[in-house]
Amino acid sequence: MPQAQKLMEKGKVGVQPARTISKVGVIGAGQMGSGIAHVVALSGYDVAINDLKRESFDKGLEAVTKNMARQVAKGLITEETRNQALERISFAPSLEAFGDCDLVIEAATEDEALKHKIFAALCPHLKPTAMLASNTSSISITRLASNTDRPEDFIGMHFMNPVPLMELVELIRGIATEDETFATAKTFVESLGKTTAVSEDFPAFIVNRILLPMINEAVYTLYEGVGTVEAIDKAMKLGAHHPMGPLELADFIGLDTCLSVMQVLYEGLSDSKYRPCPLLVKYVEAGWLGRKTKRGFYDYRGEKPVPTR
Repeated sequence: MPQAQKLMEKGKVGVQPARTISKVGVIGAGQMGSGIAHVVALSGYDVAINDLKRESFDKGLEAVTKNMARQVAKGLITEETRNQALERISFAPSLEAFGDCDLVIEAATEDEALKHKIFAALCPHLKPTAMLASNTSSISITRLASNTDRPEDFIGMHFMNPVPLMELVELIRGIATEDETFATAKTFVESLGKTTAVSEDFPAFIVNRILLPMINEAVYTLYEGVGTVEAIDKAMKLGAHHPMGPLELADFIGLDTCLSVMQVLYEGLSDSKYRPCPLLVKYVEAGWLGRKTKRGFYDYRGEKPVPTR
């Protein structure tokens, strides 16, 4: 089929309005995936979540249920709204289940090879008009899109953690992302009650380009003995009025994710100022990844977090 005909069939010729999104697929039922599903379902969309294990979906749905219960208790949503939202969330046992989705958001681990593998397996099951988005916090959207069958319908949609509470979503266009795709993504994100910030497709985009080097520098400050975990976090909370100290925040994000972002910055920009701190590498190698493993810069196994250094 000639390319012009393909474009016409997909509604690409001429000025087109943003496409309509009714059903959304989410790949990954972890903290980010379940959080995205939470806000999407609450905004009236049907959501299908796929994960390698049904247990992961069940755990993610449990987290969504608890978080919505908190919203009901605070008077932010009604009991009826919560129940309707939960009914919109379903389990997708395989990628084939995304065949009727208008948009699929990938929210897997921050590993480029894994993301490429997911998109390669996903694309054959999508309808021609379906859009793809990645929740990556640092990896090139252009590179991810180039390994799919629809780079013009691919966009970066970086939600912040925790998704239900954070107002911002970064939108990142790849070099091939079309105006209609961008307009649809922006309209969709705003329908979730979020605010968008548009970033160029450079390593780590805007938020993590600024935030993660600060965290990495805090780890260096600990590594070099300038201050203890407690002193560093206290200094930034009281001295810079940050709501969380940088090491506490690193534990919340996940030290493996922090390391992955720093590696993307270091390799992508070839600047030594982005070199991951050896202590951060050591913690990740030890499996001390923060809150999700109960140990990081703090030990969370007791009643109260205790600094590990």
